[in-house]
Amino acid sequence: MNYKKIAAAIGILLILILGGFVIWASFPLGPSSDAVKALQSSSTVTVSTDPFLTFKPAGKQATTGLIFYPGGHVDARSYAPLAAMIAAQGYLVVIAPMTLNLAVFSPNRADKVMATYPDIDTWTMAGHSLGGSMTCKYVYDHPGTIKALYLLASYPANSNNLTGYTLDVISLYGSHDQVLSVNMNDTLQLLPATAQLMVIAGGNHAYFGNYGPQPGDGTATISRLEQQNFTVNTITASLQQFQ
Repeated sequence: MNYKKIAAAIGILLILILGGFVIWASFPLGPSSDAVKALQSSSTVTVSTDPFLTFKPAGKQATTGLIFYPGGHVDARSYAPLAAMIAAQGYLVVIAPMTLNLAVFSPNRADKVMATYPDIDTWTMAGHSLGGSMTCKYVYDHPGTIKALYLLASYPANSNNLTGYTLDVISLYGSHDQVLSVNMNDTLQLLPATAQLMVIAGGNHAYFGNYGPQPGDGTATISRLEQQNFTVNTITASLQQFQ
């Protein structure tokens, strides 16, 4: 048996698998045309795209910031409409693009965001799906740094149990979400006792962003805008306590 040839063949196979993964990860879902449009500054929100996707309330110095981690294999720009609506209420919102569009490769990206905006007094985080799980990891690894956490169709890994942490947590998901593979009520055992679980009636997994349909998702019975308005209203009502 020629072990050198076997080793070479295995090496080539691994290279092909890795290459295929990188190609797949480099072509994420979204953004839709309305998400691209939301990247333009308006009378209420000033937008910049370097080094992050940053949304600032026009004519106001925000003191509270929200760092947003995108869902897995979703283009960060897909969350621009959601970010713009929150920023218009007086908050700095920073969407952090991830390595290969997967937050699992950049769980500490929030460090760079906070270093970039030192004038912010209070930092909060939000994340969709995989991005939400990685915000949980960040909070777990940096106790006391983040004052509120907003999970969109997401929950912590068992290794990132936040039950002993002091911060506000709101977990939202759509009633027609078929991507989530857990009973969301069960995820509360990994969150602080004060965490709120909120169901968006008629919502689904994909409607937190603007990137088109999510493979395997359920069909929403409300509009994308209705789901995002509910999300924005919930988050901004919580953020008001830090003003």
